[in-house]
This record gives sequence, structure tokens and C-alpha cells, in this order.
Amino acid sequence: MSTHPSPRVRLTAAAAVTTALALALTACGGDGAGGSEKAKSGGAGKVTVTDATGTEVEVPAKPAKVVALSEMDLDSALALGVKPIGLTAGRGQKGAPEYLAGRAGGIPVVGAVTGPDIEKVLRAEPDVILAGQLADQKVLQQLKAIAPTVVTIGKDKDWKKALDLTGRALGKQNEAKAFVAGYDAKVAELKKKLGSHAGGTVSVARYSAKGTAVMQQGVFISDVLKDLGFKRPGIQNERGQGHSTPISDEDIKQIDGDWLFIGTLAAKGKDADLFAELKNKPAYRQLGAVRDGHATEIDGSKWTSLGGGLAAMSVLEDIDKAMTK
Repeated sequence: MSTHPSPRVRLTAAAAVTTALALALTACGGDGAGGSEKAKSGGAGKVTVTDATGTEVEVPAKPAKVVALSEMDLDSALALGVKPIGLTAGRGQKGAPEYLAGRAGGIPVVGAVTGPDIEKVLRAEPDVILAGQLADQKVLQQLKAIAPTVVTIGKDKDWKKALDLTGRALGKQNEAKAFVAGYDAKVAELKKKLGSHAGGTVSVARYSAKGTAVMQQGVFISDVLKDLGFKRPGIQNERGQGHSTPISDEDIKQIDGDWLFIGTLAAKGKDADLFAELKNKPAYRQLGAVRDGHATEIDGSKWTSLGGGLAAMSVLEDIDKAMTK
């Protein structure tokens, strides 16, 4: 097998990519399509996992240096007790999502939501790269030239499936199963505590300089609310085209429900200031959830981004505080 260059070697971005691709061509073995959903024993100290695209990837049995290239990957790794050596900045963030800031302190940024910085990933010398839902084949080939690369998120963006796959890729299968079992138990407990509020209509929205957007089906928070048995208002019952769906100020009634959870991606800054203005507008104040005292301000980086298990657990706590007073 070829070895990767030392971090002491100074490479330009172009040279870094070229070197990585050269290593890929000379490295022994390769990734094939298909295979079992379970991790299989590979070479000495290695296992083979099937990623979210159906590709078999040989990874170290106990990787020590992990790079996380999505918010969900970072969440999953931390939930399993693994602190990555590199992360991509969350939506609207300069680093990790706010809800993970404490756990992710000191982890270098190696990319953004728009994509990884290949040179920075190369310099990190990872054992395994968790590639989230990355679909750009050119970028994936560059990453695979650096280290075994696992696409962890399927088209359904199911955080439980992603956590299970991440557990297999990091040698933490038992921890992943235990985490999901703990989540399911907490969901069952909360459903009992909700009492008469169980089965209510819950709306989730995010506010930014672009205006208000709602979370539809096919995103993290909608799966959590479905687990709790909540209904959703209007178009939030439909699958959206993207991660969130814009709503004009004239249509702000569409974010109403028995309960409303709304916030921004950052607690400070332009978006947060604009949100403060929105809360004083008559149209917002006339929403039923607002009048009833059922509107809760949330951390948008947790509720309305690509969350994972830690986000899910924290959301349950937020709902508990807001709806079981």
C-alpha cells in the first residue's frame, strides 16, 4: 500500500489534489458496489462496510482520525464518543452548529456546507472520511484518494440509519444501537408526558434575511416530530424540494399551528436581529400559536439543519420544556 505524505510537506491546493489522485491509482484494492448491510471482516485490522450508495468501503477496524463532512456526521461521531479531527462548518455557522459547540471545541474546519477543502482534508491525514450526502463524483474521488470515504446519508436523510452506518464505519456498532434504544425510550416517555397535547399540530419554521421558511417532510426535524405522533400544518405534510421552503410575509399564516417552534441559525447577528423585528409585526402576533402562548424560540442550527442523534435528543428536551409545563 502507498503511504500518504507527511503534514510537514507544504503542498499547494493543486499539488495536494494531484498527489492524492496519484496515490489512489497506486493504492492496492478498491471499492466495489453492492454487498451486505453489515460490516464484514477485511484485511488485518480492517472491516468492509457498505455505504449509503451501496459501495463497499474497507476501513480500519478502529479508526483514530476521523473527518466529518456534514453536520449529521459530526453529530453522529460525537454521539458515539468519537471526536473528529476535522469538520465542515454548519449552515450559517463559522464552525460547528451552535448546539454542538461545546463538544466540538477545537476541531479544525476543513470545509463548508458547499463542500470540503480538499487540501485541508489531505493535511489532516484522516483514517476515515465521513462524507455525509456528498454526491459530486469528482470530489468523492479526490477524497477517496486521501482515505477510505463513506457516504453516510441516504436519500431519505434518516439520522438513525446514518448513525448505524457511522457506527459500523467507526467500530461503534453497539454504541449506535444503544443510542437509538435510549432515544426510542425517551420518545415513549415524552409521549406519555404530553397528555392532551399528544397528537397536536406542530409547525417548525426558520427565519433569516431571506424571510420565513418552513420545514417539510424529508428533513431531520420532521422525522423526530413523526416519532412523537404530531400532526403538521399545511404544506409541512408534503415533501419539499429542498431543505426548507420559503414563505412570504403575506402567507405567514402558513406557519401557524397548535404549537410553533421558530428560530434562526445563529443566536446573534443579522438574522437574529431581523427575527426580533418579525416578532413585533401584527401578522406574527395574530398567529394562533402566538396568541395562545404556544410559540417557542428555538436554536435553528439544531432544529432546522441536518441534525443527528444528539440534536434529536436535545429537541425532545426542548419539546418537553415547551409543552409539558
